[in-house]
Amino acid sequence: MEYSGTGDPKRSLELLWGVQERPRRGPKPKLTVDRIITTAIELADAADLEALSMRRIAEELGVATMSIYTYVPSKAELIDVMMDRALGELAPPDDVPGGWRPKLAHIARQNWDLYHRHPWLLQISTSRPPMGPNLIGKYEYELRAVDGLGLTDVEMDSVISLVTGHAQSSARVSVNAAQAERRTGMTDEEWWEATGPVLGEVLEPDAYPLGSRVGTAASQAYGGAIGPEHAFEFGLERILDGIAALITARTATQAPSN
Repeated sequence: MEYSGTGDPKRSLELLWGVQERPRRGPKPKLTVDRIITTAIELADAADLEALSMRRIAEELGVATMSIYTYVPSKAELIDVMMDRALGELAPPDDVPGGWRPKLAHIARQNWDLYHRHPWLLQISTSRPPMGPNLIGKYEYELRAVDGLGLTDVEMDSVISLVTGHAQSSARVSVNAAQAERRTGMTDEEWWEATGPVLGEVLEPDAYPLGSRVGTAASQAYGGAIGPEHAFEFGLERILDGIAALITARTATQAPSN
């Protein structure tokens, strides 16, 4: 696990907002921060953050490792900018028709898709988030989806955290399941073929009637032991139902009495 916000705050913010000092004279530099970040993201997409290093980026770009440090002081600042860059891929839900519910569903599914495109984002703890333009812009347009519904400011923040947190946790399960085959060298089908016969010998279905019945139905529906996408969509709908109930309660409380 990597932690955002652990680098030099000044340098991170300069890189995030593109205000670092640029040389005024001399030949055009061979590298740019943009090119370094693009390369870093491509490498992280192909592997993960643990495999990412300044040396690996330099090798990919065909330059000396010290050249990278001229632009980005350390991996900590690099991760901050990579994360903010990735968040810039998300599309605001402003044009999504139908009100707050489809807008929040759009936000959740956009986050789900982003974590699958860039699984390394799940390796970053953001208790100290990189305060870049894309992260701040994301928060702003997410809040617009629930503005004017009668919720308090804290409730608006909590609703967004709930929806995006569900997308993140669901995506983590999905990504881990997808990576299991690559890391173990065994598909789900192969695992079941090896596990099933032994389980059939030691497990007495009558001793676990509910687990046997429901587990069988679920595994048949999912085509495996778990169904990450089903869990994501099912959980999202239940979360939206709960938010709808909250909005209804707030509206009733705020309605003028006769």
